[in-house]
Amino acid sequence: MLLLVLALQVTPVQPLPKAVPLPPPDAETAAVLAPIDRLFAAVTAKDRAAILAQVRTDGRNSAIVAMPDGSSEVRTRSWADFAGGLTDGPSLLQERLVNPVVDIDGNLAMVWSSYIFRADGRVTHCGTDQFTMVRDATGWKVQHLTYTQRQTDCPTG
Repeated sequence: MLLLVLALQVTPVQPLPKAVPLPPPDAETAAVLAPIDRLFAAVTAKDRAAILAQVRTDGRNSAIVAMPDGSSEVRTRSWADFAGGLTDGPSLLQERLVNPVVDIDGNLAMVWSSYIFRADGRVTHCGTDQFTMVRDATGWKVQHLTYTQRQTDCPTG
């Protein structure tokens, strides 16, 4: 038994193969993500018209907000109300997706991703975004955005 234990201790172990990085998004995936990127840029610019250009006006924006007492509150508004609400507050708003996952079926796509939201460079909240995307004659648009919003356990990166 002792010889077996000693043999196992000196048996060389082959190194693991190098990790294969994820491939860059293909053209269709990039096309789905493009209006989301433009939407975030429009939010940063507080450009109401540019926000509305990236969304279907019959869609909605819903936040599932974690409250301090542990409960959650669902807040739903139209895209027009969302865009109109960006006139007040911090001067620089920035949202960044972290490792988005895109699933496409014809003219319907879903984007699921963690996100980090900053106001004036400070992380104010984070959570998960779920975008429902619809392709029409003009291209991909955001139909619905449903997201969680919390102020705890947010990454700083």
